[in-house]
Amino acid sequence: MSEYDLVVRGGNVTTASSQSVCDIGVKDGVVTAIGRSLGPGDREIDATGLLVLPGGVEAHCHIEQKSAFGLMTADDFESATISAAFGGNTTVIPFAAQHKGDSLRAVVEDYHARARPKAVIDYGYHLIVSDPTPEVLGQELPALIREGFTSFKVYMTYELLRLDDHQMLDVLATARRDGALVMVHAENYDMIRWITERLVNTGNTAPKFHAISHARVAESEATHRAIALSTLADTPMLIVHVSTEEGSAEIRRAQDAGLKIYGETCPQYLFLTVDDLDRDGMEGAKFCCSPPPRDADAQEALWRGIRNGTFQIVSSDHAPYSFDSNGKLYAGPNPPFTKIANGVPGIELRMPLLFSEGVVKGRIDIHKFVELTSTNAARLYGLFPRKGTIAVGTDADLVIWDPTLERVVRYADLHDRAGYSPYEGKHLTGWPVTVVNRGRVVVSDGELQVQAGSGQFLARDTSDFAKPLGQRLPEVDPARNFGADILPGDL
Repeated sequence: MSEYDLVVRGGNVTTASSQSVCDIGVKDGVVTAIGRSLGPGDREIDATGLLVLPGGVEAHCHIEQKSAFGLMTADDFESATISAAFGGNTTVIPFAAQHKGDSLRAVVEDYHARARPKAVIDYGYHLIVSDPTPEVLGQELPALIREGFTSFKVYMTYELLRLDDHQMLDVLATARRDGALVMVHAENYDMIRWITERLVNTGNTAPKFHAISHARVAESEATHRAIALSTLADTPMLIVHVSTEEGSAEIRRAQDAGLKIYGETCPQYLFLTVDDLDRDGMEGAKFCCSPPPRDADAQEALWRGIRNGTFQIVSSDHAPYSFDSNGKLYAGPNPPFTKIANGVPGIELRMPLLFSEGVVKGRIDIHKFVELTSTNAARLYGLFPRKGTIAVGTDADLVIWDPTLERVVRYADLHDRAGYSPYEGKHLTGWPVTVVNRGRVVVSDGELQVQAGSGQFLARDTSDFAKPLGQRLPEVDPARNFGADILPGDL
């Protein structure tokens, strides 16, 4: 009888903090041994000359999600998780989106029904809170947090999703009390609306004007305000999909002041620019997302933020809308930018893009790559150390990565259903060749090896990141701001 179900032999096993050429032994879906010359396995994989990395944790993606306007994303849980797996991911955390009038509990049950029969890798959900009624904040949300939905997202923009500052504080107070991490889409709605009205009234409606309507200051102002609200409530916060140097600087200042403010950016802000929205005809619509891509200077500022630790994670924000009347062009073949579905696909290319442009080109080292794509997401969202690293006792989530494999991005080779890739034609070096989730070989030899529905739902813990500081910053005088005997966390 074999000692292990699976042995991965001779790979360069790499985590966020270590690297060693060795074998990995797997039994019952868990790493049970790491060493040299391990005993035999029922199945063996030769990883000589290759990297063995923790499976990617894709923690910001929109799967089988209906927009506030009733538009469904192109990917369901089967196609999206297959695409994620081929990109090196073993866990996804998409959103269970509440719309006005929805019960959060009913939303979660609906997403369970969608995901359970389709997902091929492990998954959890963030909640989207757009209607923070007393019942939601007093009953549903605390109960769901206790059940393992320990993160949720709120919006400061979009008419049908946004919360005002008073509502934001109510939500932050709930997160502080019950131990959840709050994710924030930080853009100033009224600034965007004001610019948009003037653009439309003067006939400037092409896709390129989407980027103009989302001014940089709309992001930086909202980021500053979100951080101020977080400070008042003494609640940790993650600012998602940061696109500007100014937004990055706001996050960095908060971190330097000792606040638990975290940052995320995405490939579209590292590899696309505003010029992509100015392509011929409606081609620019393929690149419309919010916030929009910026310019080369913003890209370099974001790379600096990645290197200096301002950004803990790089996520795809995969929001796949097909380029037809069911998606991007739902309002007709030549819609104004105000009626183009917002979002870009990218779940399969997140890790290859970051490896090729980051590690291969010397912008980051391999350990930072593992942090950004796996370890930090697992830590932020209450999955570590089960996910996000390779150690005895962890889930056997492994990606065997060929650091020299070169490919040109072609949508025809990808597995999502968006119908196009914004990164078409890009030459990338470094790709996953085998993907293992809980000891199951999911992807091998360019083929899917598992069935729909074989992924598992993940209830998550409250992470250390989500715990409040429990103290005020020195420059905040509670006697002046709150009354001599009251701190905001006591309210």
